[in-house]
Amino acid sequence: MNLYLLRHAIAEEPAENQPDNERGLTPKGRQKCQRALHGLASLELKVDLILTSPYLRAQQTAELAAEAFSISKKEIVVSEHLAPLSFADRLIEQINDLSPAGNILGVGHEPYLSQLISTLTVGEPGLYITMKKSGICKLSVEKLAYGRCATLEWLLTPAQMNKM
Repeated sequence: MNLYLLRHAIAEEPAENQPDNERGLTPKGRQKCQRALHGLASLELKVDLILTSPYLRAQQTAELAAEAFSISKKEIVVSEHLAPLSFADRLIEQINDLSPAGNILGVGHEPYLSQLISTLTVGEPGLYITMKKSGICKLSVEKLAYGRCATLEWLLTPAQMNKM
C-alpha cells in the first residue's frame, strides 16, 4: 500500500466567533495548492481513495487533490479520525476496513500528520518532521498497523512540487 499524507493548504485566519472547523482556504492557499498538486500529478501517481478531515480547509484541499489526480469527488471520504487531536489507531483501523491495499491519500492537519508519520516509521510519535501547508509525503506499507510498519519514501514541500 502507498499512503500519501497531505497537509491542508493555507487557511483563513480565525474570525471572531467562527469555529475553527469552519475556516476555509484563502485564494492564495487554493492557488498555491493547485499548482503544487498539478506538479505532483505530473509524476502520474495513482490515488484510489481520498480520506479527509471533516474540517472545511481539509475538505477543500481534498477536492483540489481529487481534481489534480482525476478522481471523482465520490472517492472522497470524510474521516473524523483525521481531525486534529484524533487517534491514529482508529484512522489505521478505518483505512484497513476501507482498503486493505492500494493508494490512499489522507488530508489533515499538523501536528497530527507528523506524529502519524513518526509512529508509522519509527514506532512512536516523537520524531520531528516539518510538513509545510500543502506539503505531502509518501509512505510505503506492507501491512498497515499502529507502530513501526512503514518506510518514508519522500516528503515534499509545495515549492518542490512546483518544479516537477
